[in-house]
Amino acid sequence: MRNSVKPNGEVVVVTGGSAGLGRAIAQRFADNGARVGLIARGRERLEAARADVESRGGRALVIQADVADADAVEDAANQVERELGPIDVWINNAMASVFSPVTEMHASEYRRVTDVTYLGYVYGTLAALKRMRPRDRGVIIHVGSALAHRSIPLQSAYCAAKHAVMGFHESLLSELLHDGSRVRVTMVQMPAMNTPQFDWVKSRLPNEAEPVPPIFQPEVGAEAVFYAAYHDVGRELLVGWPTVKAVFANKVVPAYIDRRLAAEGYESQQTGKPADETRPNNLFAPAPGSWGAHGRFDSRSKSRSAELRLRRNRHWLLLGGAALAGLTIGALPRRHRDRLHGA
Repeated sequence: MRNSVKPNGEVVVVTGGSAGLGRAIAQRFADNGARVGLIARGRERLEAARADVESRGGRALVIQADVADADAVEDAANQVERELGPIDVWINNAMASVFSPVTEMHASEYRRVTDVTYLGYVYGTLAALKRMRPRDRGVIIHVGSALAHRSIPLQSAYCAAKHAVMGFHESLLSELLHDGSRVRVTMVQMPAMNTPQFDWVKSRLPNEAEPVPPIFQPEVGAEAVFYAAYHDVGRELLVGWPTVKAVFANKVVPAYIDRRLAAEGYESQQTGKPADETRPNNLFAPAPGSWGAHGRFDSRSKSRSAELRLRRNRHWLLLGGAALAGLTIGALPRRHRDRLHGA
């Protein structure tokens, strides 16, 4: 499918757009002059995200809504189109998680994580498709994770939800291809990100939660989403070498990874600092605080992804490779050149 959005001034919807990766995504599209619909639960952070967007040259519409409510998502889509115009890009990003062993999880926690992290994507996609299919254009991006392919201990609800998103995405992709639709859908699989979620996620871990290193700044993920909006990256875009490694290693040696995660997966998701058992979490209601895009791991986070840079410049690499091959062949003795050309 060819690219189906305008080069700038597009209307973009970001769920979970008030903080973390969603905030960074909104900022990146604002840099391109986009009109951005921000959907999240917390009014204070939504207003802060609006200020970010408008300070960067974009226009923002804030909508206080819970993506677990299908009617609220549909109403939000109506409001965006009424106030900003036809939606060009819909980005499903809102998420919830619980750090806990399975045996200590509650049914209500699994339900809530599923409602937000999986069904929130379904509801957002349905709202986007309702408007994009009649126009036969638009892009839907699911913000995914390496954990959509490879689950880890202590995050069973989140991993299961991301696996569910992947299954939903693949079904939808096939249906759009069958229909010959120019609506494009892709899933951008993220590595560990330096976002505030580790300060507000519900956790039963004895120590503070942390992303599994290596950690990337949210701007890396935002740039990948921005790139996917304007380029047909296929069914999914893997961001960062850790994601590439996790996806392909799980296809080859899953049992080995099971054992390695059993040995290392608990410690790698915790700092050495005891957790504050009294801190609020954001599972059922927004956590207080003026959170932005970044978490507390700036000093340990990478601001670039070599894999993403190579992906963005692959046409130059192909041209360079062709030119190098031509020079190499030209330097060969004539008898070898003739053999290559079938003479």
